[in-house]
Amino acid sequence: MILTDFDYARPAGLDEAVALLTGTPGARVLAGGQSLLPDLRAGSDSARLLVDIRRLAGLRGTTRTADGRLLRVGALTTLADLAADPLVLAEAPELAAAARANGDPQVRNLGTAGGNLAAAGRPTDLPAAAIAADAVVELAGPGGRSTLPAEEFAARGAPADAVVTALLVPAAGPAAAFEKSADRATRYPVCAAAVRITPDGPRIAVTGATPRPLRLRGVEDRLRGGPYDTEAVLAAFRAEPRELFVPGRGTSAEYLGHLAGVLTARALQRAERALA
Repeated sequence: MILTDFDYARPAGLDEAVALLTGTPGARVLAGGQSLLPDLRAGSDSARLLVDIRRLAGLRGTTRTADGRLLRVGALTTLADLAADPLVLAEAPELAAAARANGDPQVRNLGTAGGNLAAAGRPTDLPAAAIAADAVVELAGPGGRSTLPAEEFAARGAPADAVVTALLVPAAGPAAAFEKSADRATRYPVCAAAVRITPDGPRIAVTGATPRPLRLRGVEDRLRGGPYDTEAVLAAFRAEPRELFVPGRGTSAEYLGHLAGVLTARALQRAERALA
């Protein structure tokens, strides 16, 4: 039972959805509902209006952009579909693996890519993969369409008057991976690491162990040119400030820093094998 009063609207188009969000303080977007609805039931969140975008056309599925350089993942694409999409598996495997690591089958069949990216206050998996992939989030707001780098989006969150419409991901082939150590009860990451090996060196992002999904530029710099063996990666992580890692239930900053290093090493080695 949801112990809060709110109005409900199902807009016929994206412009109507944006108008509802703009015109109603406290309005919230409803997509998969896997974060918002539990919070409403628990009383930890509130809404004056739920704007249900689940039937809006054009926000599902993954396509390649006309120039072939980007994958466009519609915001209403379910995590299950994202995890199994052949195009994503071939060109952005860290994203497919992060989607596959989310929750359980019920969550993956209902939860959406856009909702996972915008789940404020929850250590979901897709943001780290999107940051490692150098992806950008596409938004529709009162000023029209705009984009925001995934790293900046993770720091700022979704604007209250905008709808996430897509994630634009560079198509880079198999040299990427995602590794996760999950909380057994919630399936949220104790720590997760996403990597992508590029000609300029590795891109590395972590979540769960840090205050928010973060790109670790210092670790990237120390590993530029390799090697990616476990000892080298752990040494690169030991040089990071311990304050970067936030202790949780039964964990310390030292433990989380080590765990992040182990997961990153596994991901880098998996990505390296995919290149061979």
